[in-house]
Amino acid sequence: MAGTIDIQKIQVEHVTIRSGKDFDVVRSNLESIVPRIDDGIFTLLRYREAARALRELEALPALSIFGFRDHGAAVQVAGLQRQAIQYDIGNPLTATKMTRHRISAGLYAPIRVLLREDGDGVAFEYDRPISTFGQFADPEVDEVARMLDKDLQAVLESAAS
Repeated sequence: MAGTIDIQKIQVEHVTIRSGKDFDVVRSNLESIVPRIDDGIFTLLRYREAARALRELEALPALSIFGFRDHGAAVQVAGLQRQAIQYDIGNPLTATKMTRHRISAGLYAPIRVLLREDGDGVAFEYDRPISTFGQFADPEVDEVARMLDKDLQAVLESAAS
């Protein structure tokens, strides 16, 4: 028998940043501005090398790409031709600044960002961190989420322009 199930409605702010540039140019811009995270950090943590991992985390840029999924390729099974890549973007140290207060904040870290091209052109889409993390009503989490909002919007606008 299952335990108690709680359901809460939250209001999420969705952001779309449009670009007049070609999909491949915007993708290249993003991937040059936001580097892939070095998986060695997670190896250090797995082997309990927390002090060394912390030093390496502190040296990271504000945002890194954790991974990506090519949704455009996936919709080919439906006979469609689309360009759409979903990125996981964040910073492990930033995430721990929130999860140390509310472990449930880990549900939204890293942030999912979609770069897509369709009839409306090329655009980034994501849900504002302050609105997703805001459900926890924790001032410490909100403060970090506001900075994450600012950093994420800045890099995406830069990649789109």
